[in-house]
Amino acid sequence: MPKIHILDEATINKIAAGEVIERPASVIKELIENSLDAGATDIKIEVEKGGKKLIRVTDNGCGMDREDAALSFVKHSTSKIHRIEDIENVLTMGFRGEALSSICAVAKVELVTKSREGLAGTKVVIHGGKLNGITDTGVPDGTSITVEDIFFNTPARKKYMRSDSTELAHILDIVTKSALGNNNVSFTLLHNENVLIRSPASRLQETILHIYGQEVAREMLPVNFSSRFATFTGVVSKPAISRGTMDAQSFYINSRNVTSRALSFALKKGYGTLLPQGRFPIAVLKISVDTAEVDVNVHPTKNQVRLSHEWEISEALTLAVTDALSGHDLVPPVKTTQSLLYEKIETPTVIREEGSRFRTVVKDTQRRLRRTEMGTDRKSDTEKPQIKVLGQVDALYVIAETNDGLMIIDQHAAHERILFEQVRDSKREDSQELIVPINIELNPKEKVLMKECIPYLEEFGFLISEFGADAFAITAVPRVLGKLEDPGLVHDIIIDVLSEGKIKDETGISDRVTKTIACRGAIKAGANCTYEQMEQLIEQLFMTENPYTCPHGRPTMVFFNRDALDKLFKRS
Repeated sequence: MPKIHILDEATINKIAAGEVIERPASVIKELIENSLDAGATDIKIEVEKGGKKLIRVTDNGCGMDREDAALSFVKHSTSKIHRIEDIENVLTMGFRGEALSSICAVAKVELVTKSREGLAGTKVVIHGGKLNGITDTGVPDGTSITVEDIFFNTPARKKYMRSDSTELAHILDIVTKSALGNNNVSFTLLHNENVLIRSPASRLQETILHIYGQEVAREMLPVNFSSRFATFTGVVSKPAISRGTMDAQSFYINSRNVTSRALSFALKKGYGTLLPQGRFPIAVLKISVDTAEVDVNVHPTKNQVRLSHEWEISEALTLAVTDALSGHDLVPPVKTTQSLLYEKIETPTVIREEGSRFRTVVKDTQRRLRRTEMGTDRKSDTEKPQIKVLGQVDALYVIAETNDGLMIIDQHAAHERILFEQVRDSKREDSQELIVPINIELNPKEKVLMKECIPYLEEFGFLISEFGADAFAITAVPRVLGKLEDPGLVHDIIIDVLSEGKIKDETGISDRVTKTIACRGAIKAGANCTYEQMEQLIEQLFMTENPYTCPHGRPTMVFFNRDALDKLFKRS
């Protein structure tokens, strides 16, 4: 009996569906792309229980007649291309004819559609790839597809779906990117009958206002640039508005949303030294390229493309960003509510010296060290060596002499370790109230995650409540953060915590919050320190349980004993 055999059609379809349909958000992506290809100007998305119970996408596109409606669920049936050569010039979102067949293979699907020329509409019902019926029905022009009980026939896939909030966050990401890339189309998203996104067809700047809020929208600069291989339009943020991740960057090549590290790097490069290390701009960039120079058929979900002249286009993008930033006032707006705590605050000045690193004055360093001084009164198992501080290199590395050699300490990593252990061991009552609450605007995805994240943040001393439709008010922060000269610090902590899109105890949320607070509150690279401050830092470091690495696993110090130094200088 032969060992190799051909799989049955149902198994083949389920395997193929696994390549295209990963989660409810994948269904919505494919259905939105179908609506856009149908010429829709109004797309409504309804979901229940994070899309696990129900997904419905309704549009006012061209619709289908009865024959096309029946054929649309057949694998590799498409109206987008006719022969292999058409793939080289495809401008539609879809072209493979896999989406509907993949969706109906793992869900219960109902399609209701009517073409503008038709007298009656058509309803098609398919459960798990099996046709249950085709009937005439009375419906308006356009198409509505309802997907229920996704993965009902693939229990292994269903088991690995995340919480409603996590799945909804992925859906919000898809709808947000779709709205930003197609601002001439109206998008509405409802979850459990509650409106989460309503973005009417408008100019890109107004769409950004609906998605990211007023604070971001007013700090965006237009991009309009042409090169030999591409044309760039869209908007980028002023340096005053940035994020700790690249999540707020959206790239569209010939209207297709793509992910590209090369484009993200080119975008950041365009800012030069205007952004500190670890900060990323917000951007919506639409890139028009000759279709013959783009291969869109390189990934099952079509979110990656291959460019014939990727290097040249990336370099042109850098020039486009630099051009957009030049000639504009990039001075950040002054916050009117600087005094946030009960004690008076002296705002530290920030100066630029030679090189690209920002340097802060000594007073700021002293404040950061004073925060951690009170939490270092416990005994440590680590014996502190006799240390004599020699100086500081590049406002980052502390050089010290020990009894047996030379020690080099990373000041940021060291202070991060100190803060991490103090935050981890602190209680909820170790918080400080703010005189003026910090209000932060969140995009729809962040807002959904924030609601689930609040209990975890409150364990660390934050007090957070909803403030209007898309904002939250923070009325208290962990005491270890000290005096908040920059309210943006709290915003950065919140955004960093939300950026992974997973809010559950088993995902390590508590550990992530602790690390984020420690990283944001620690002495920065580029901070000048006095000898006394360097000695304080070393003293506090050796009071921790683990003075040798930062919370992320990087070394806090390296040591050269006398023998190692002799070898470096070829001494026998």
